[in-house]
Amino acid sequence: MNYPKAPTSPQTLQFYSTASYRCSYLPEQQARSLVAAPAHLINDAVYSKLVQQGFRRSGTFTYRPYCDQCRACLPLRCDTLHFQPDRAQRRAKKRHGNLIVQDLPLHWNAEHYDLYRRYQASRHPGAGMDEDDQSQYAQFLLASHVTSRLLEFREPDGTLKIVAVIDVLQDGLSAVYTFFDPDDTGSLGTYAVLWQLDYCRQQSLPWLYLGYWIEESRKMAYKTRFRPYQLLMKGRWEWLA
Repeated sequence: MNYPKAPTSPQTLQFYSTASYRCSYLPEQQARSLVAAPAHLINDAVYSKLVQQGFRRSGTFTYRPYCDQCRACLPLRCDTLHFQPDRAQRRAKKRHGNLIVQDLPLHWNAEHYDLYRRYQASRHPGAGMDEDDQSQYAQFLLASHVTSRLLEFREPDGTLKIVAVIDVLQDGLSAVYTFFDPDDTGSLGTYAVLWQLDYCRQQSLPWLYLGYWIEESRKMAYKTRFRPYQLLMKGRWEWLA
């Protein structure tokens, strides 16, 4: 992987808030986002700073929650240098340790898209993303203005099991999105996070950013199992475990 370098001068960005829309995590809530613009000025180093301030990326949009009445979304980052796996995580690592990982540039692959569709239909039916066509998939995961990589995890026989998109930051990695074989019962999602934690530690990168955590969301509960971790609360990173 190539690591971002510091800019020679700071970039001036503007920020705008979106209109309200239905929250995909808490259906009873209305959400808004704060978007950083213009996108072409957000280089690797600027993006690293924005992630430290609670932003993340979806395609070429860099955003953070900016809701009127709700503060449930909290950015979470794992301390990669002090992480110790629990028993279940050790089992996942042992079970999937034979997977062969390729670190690739972002690119279209029909096999990846087919796995994405299967994953969405099984794990998130009716949420909207299960209807993503090829263009929507590409805009979401294959469009980026920063240093992004695609991790491909395969069985020794070539069977595709996991695809993970990550952003490379000055102080770590940001997990953009991971999808995997929904018919496998062996904690593939956990293994993908463990692999990224190991990679960060090998490269002396202190943080793995796992996006937002919502206490009321069962689908996000897994993030707090990677300890120790910090949450960004009222503008400050605080240790919670």
